[in-house]
Amino acid sequence: MCGIVGIVDAGGVSFPLYYALYALQHRGQESAGISTFEGTTLYTHKAQGLVAEVFNSHILQGLRGNVGIGHVRYPTTGSKVPENVQPFNFRYRGLDLSIAHNGNLVNTAELREEYERRGQIFCTTTDTEIIGNIIAEALRTSKSMEDAVRLCMRRLRGSYAAVALLNDTVYAFRDPLGIKPLCIGRIDQGYIIASESVAIDALDGTFVRDVRPGELVRIDENGLSSVQIATANRTAHCIFEYIYFARADSVIDGTLVYDVRRRIGQQLYDAAPIEADTVCPVPDSGIAYAAGYAERSGIPFVEGLMKNRYMGRTFIMPTQQQRERAVRIKLNTVRGNLKDKRVVLVDDSIVRGTTSRRIVNMIREAGAKEIHVRVGSPPIVAPCYLGVDMPTRAELIASGKEVEAVRESIAATSLTYIPLKALVEAIGCDERNLCTGCLTGCYPVDINGEKSCHCVVDYVAGTHQSDLSTFRAGKQQT
Repeated sequence: MCGIVGIVDAGGVSFPLYYALYALQHRGQESAGISTFEGTTLYTHKAQGLVAEVFNSHILQGLRGNVGIGHVRYPTTGSKVPENVQPFNFRYRGLDLSIAHNGNLVNTAELREEYERRGQIFCTTTDTEIIGNIIAEALRTSKSMEDAVRLCMRRLRGSYAAVALLNDTVYAFRDPLGIKPLCIGRIDQGYIIASESVAIDALDGTFVRDVRPGELVRIDENGLSSVQIATANRTAHCIFEYIYFARADSVIDGTLVYDVRRRIGQQLYDAAPIEADTVCPVPDSGIAYAAGYAERSGIPFVEGLMKNRYMGRTFIMPTQQQRERAVRIKLNTVRGNLKDKRVVLVDDSIVRGTTSRRIVNMIREAGAKEIHVRVGSPPIVAPCYLGVDMPTRAELIASGKEVEAVRESIAATSLTYIPLKALVEAIGCDERNLCTGCLTGCYPVDINGEKSCHCVVDYVAGTHQSDLSTFRAGKQQT
């Protein structure tokens, strides 16, 4: 999970990129970077830290040009070192290429080994550099981004949504299963492509549509065009985007995330009705769930936990020790709303269990009589290989455990997870079009040692008629 953005705007892009990345900060807190292009020069500034820490007005004024891309990083593949901060830049025969990526490849090691045998030297430990090398290699021979992305889609296995800056043109593409989100917006003097629609909202833009799985989108001073590179017999949208990662005010693949979470809360009450005095969310991600639960149950919605707004997301902190220390700083109880109350505590998910255990303990210390935990996702029982930092089953509290064992571990009065069928119904699509690997152990791509759901990808020989414009015979038509 990272956040990416690409912008073409006649009024300059450095400040719009900054604002868009600020809106996507929840997708990655480790580092931030921006690349822009003007004339014959590629400008880049990137560093570890939050967006507001990495950039200031002076730096942004130095990032010249009307085209650019940006990235906020949440590490899955690759170490937490400065070399891994994106965007990555490549230069060959007068072409400047800058690339940023959201997702995780599962065949990084074999591709890296292949390129190293051929003499390629790598400067980072990330899978994004692999994507950049595949594109750069294709550009050496054909200078066609369409050919380069077609080669990427044939060679890469895993999840990827990417933006690339090739001289004065922004390109964006999404894997054929559409695992990671990517959308298009119209702004005053150009276009924006971003991981979530909230980045478009931050620029007072207009949402146009999602980038289609397997589609390559091109934006330059002449406008926007697209070509379909590959199609699949199903999609595999990441179910955890709806559960946790995306902001509640984002529209992901046509669905408002807040509405999904509110419906999940309603389904949670239907799954296990209980008498209680108050419905309390774990902020912020549990708020929409709790609103739906309170609406369906008639139990008053009351905030029993207050969040320190200057804290980031504890789930995406890099170590368990940091996550545990952050809980007490991040959350504080409102004792008057909890004392002597039967509390329904609503959260989005339980991953490792340590945070849930500490929150339950805090609420009990505040005087709650009963604590009934309701969870907006089914038990997470398997690792994610496609962009979420859940690398081993040993870290997952629900892996190999019955619900009662998890309840005892977090010391709750009762515990209910939403059933998978109800979750899918709340999202409003067919289960086969979602990636549910972390919930079922069945993955949409081939992963060594894991069960795979069958997916077929075809590569389009012709062109795809965009709703805005199209490529035809390798040339842009508007």
